[in-house]
Amino acid sequence: MAIDNGIPYNYFCDLVSSASDHVDFVKFGWGTSVVANNVEKKIAFLRSEGVDFYLGGTLFEKYVIQNRFKQFFELLHDYDCEYVEVSNGTIDLEDARKSEYVAALAGEFKVISEVGSKDNVRSENMAPNRWVDYIRDDLDAGAVLVTLETRESGRGGICRPNGELRYGLLEEILTSGIDPNHLLFEAPSMELQAYFVRRIGPDVNLGNIAPAELIGLETIRLGLRSDTLLDFEPAGATSRRPGL
Repeated sequence: MAIDNGIPYNYFCDLVSSASDHVDFVKFGWGTSVVANNVEKKIAFLRSEGVDFYLGGTLFEKYVIQNRFKQFFELLHDYDCEYVEVSNGTIDLEDARKSEYVAALAGEFKVISEVGSKDNVRSENMAPNRWVDYIRDDLDAGAVLVTLETRESGRGGICRPNGELRYGLLEEILTSGIDPNHLLFEAPSMELQAYFVRRIGPDVNLGNIAPAELIGLETIRLGLRSDTLLDFEPAGATSRRPGL
């Protein structure tokens, strides 16, 4: 999932078209879709490239906190959305209630939910078993993917305020029996991308990728960058002299 933070239309098209074979979704980050004046054009372009899209979860939270959920439904229909993100990273919305929203939307849309708070204190105080429970609750409610929060900055959620991955939390999730194919790991930095590829595999679902970094990520997935090159070669492989 690539994230669009409102970049200019022509630049957006150039970046997406150069990497469209490697992109499943573009997310229009937070509430940019109601501010930028070219979102409809971008959506039309994405459809021509065979790339799906969805609106940022913060926009969902804005409608919920204003008690305008019906209007949010109408907005999704206005954009002819197939996918929708449901989150509670900012507002005071209990996870059980969030799962109810997932279920309500899953009747008409493919829901990508999000677990984890944008508030560092809240995220660090949430025990790993709670993460696992909330992921399962959203999947049971009908979510097709559950995003693990790190924000577009790579700080918060499954990462500490300094950007360090919470390795223990990740291992609790990965050994819980939840299928990693149903998880979307936000990984805006090259370090996070390389780690997830090494730990989970080259087909791991990664999100919050800057459009200009999409090709770079694909080289990480294929072992064409130093960060993962040796992970894709047989153990003990050595270089040979030319011609041998």
